[in-house]
Amino acid sequence: MPTVVVVGAQWGDEGKGKVTDYLSAEADTVVRYQGGHNTGATVVVGDREYRLHLVPAGIIHGKKCVVGNGVALDPWAFVEERTQLAAQGLNVDRIYISDTAHVILPFHRLMDAAEEERRVGGKIGTTLRGVGPAYQDKAARIGIRVGDLVRPASLRARLAANLVHTNALLTTYGIAPAETEVLARELEQIAPQIAPHISDTATLINDAIDAGERVLFEGAQGTLLDIDHGTYPFVTSSHPTAGGACIGSGVGPSRIDRVVGVSKAYSTRVGDGPFPTELGDATGERLLRQGREFGTTTGRPRRCGWLDAVALRYAVQINGLSGVCITKLDTLTGISPLRIATAYQLDGSDLLRMPHDVESLARCVPIYEEIEGWDEDISGVRSPQDLPPNAQEYLRRLQALVGVPVLLVSVGAERAETMALRSVFSM
Repeated sequence: MPTVVVVGAQWGDEGKGKVTDYLSAEADTVVRYQGGHNTGATVVVGDREYRLHLVPAGIIHGKKCVVGNGVALDPWAFVEERTQLAAQGLNVDRIYISDTAHVILPFHRLMDAAEEERRVGGKIGTTLRGVGPAYQDKAARIGIRVGDLVRPASLRARLAANLVHTNALLTTYGIAPAETEVLARELEQIAPQIAPHISDTATLINDAIDAGERVLFEGAQGTLLDIDHGTYPFVTSSHPTAGGACIGSGVGPSRIDRVVGVSKAYSTRVGDGPFPTELGDATGERLLRQGREFGTTTGRPRRCGWLDAVALRYAVQINGLSGVCITKLDTLTGISPLRIATAYQLDGSDLLRMPHDVESLARCVPIYEEIEGWDEDISGVRSPQDLPPNAQEYLRRLQALVGVPVLLVSVGAERAETMALRSVFSM
């Protein structure tokens, strides 16, 4: 049975939660493989709205949900989210957290704010949730892991070793040093609520694949925020790309059958950094309002622009995409003509590929192709052939420009406002 990875093909916020929820109906196990509670997904089912930050979207279908080793877990944020989901009537007993996932500690949030404030060359636009500093500790080999929460002696020893480095930094930032015993007591108080979920998730996932289950891997953020392949330094601290699914879950690459990218029918970006197709005019404002482009986690307004086929082709290459799922096609209703960036112009030369340095990318001028828009309300359309001719042409052109098929189209926030052009699991 196939294993499928769902990745963001832009700068995040593409609607991965909705796509994962839709695909979860056919899955048995859903795995979140990186990121922290700095991300958010909103899934609308009927008159209910579910807001997810750490728990995979498969929870809404009652699937086994895994928080993989690549995730940075804030224990207090997890407990709050689990409590909220349980209050909405969802079964939270089938959530499994990797014992080797790293823990976000209270001082990580303080460091996040201090580092962002002091950053030379402009702010990154971090959500200040402490995710980046937690990953820094992981890379420095002084991090606290979820399994340490249920081993008091190990917890205290690792905290003491961590604070030798951390307190030196906190003092430099003008922040009071953290105390091992205070932190240990706080973590021991929350640990009983985490303990029932702690598991050897790498074995759990591989056993599920061996048993013939359909496993769906869900990434946070997007390709262009990947710490290696994104618009560095305006990136996240982990690997949202398809390769991150293997690292962040403990599943080898030979066990992944296909990779699905999620893209809006236009482009958005939160935070700072270059954004070639950004619109600072009335059309950009219309996309913001019509698309309700405000972050699930922070509420920040997103920067909006035309669809960027250059960036999408890059996502196809970096992730090895099998196809793309297009969300928010309905947001383009009433806008004409529509534009798609097919290339860039940089210093007098045409580029079909994104430059890797942000200074060059910031100077790129998009080369646009125009397509006539449509005025018909498409939110009630449930079959691709019933879309207005111009909407069908927009999807055909997009598909031709990026070189992989469109697999799914969303025309509204509700789960039912989704149409599959082909089955992702059986394509």
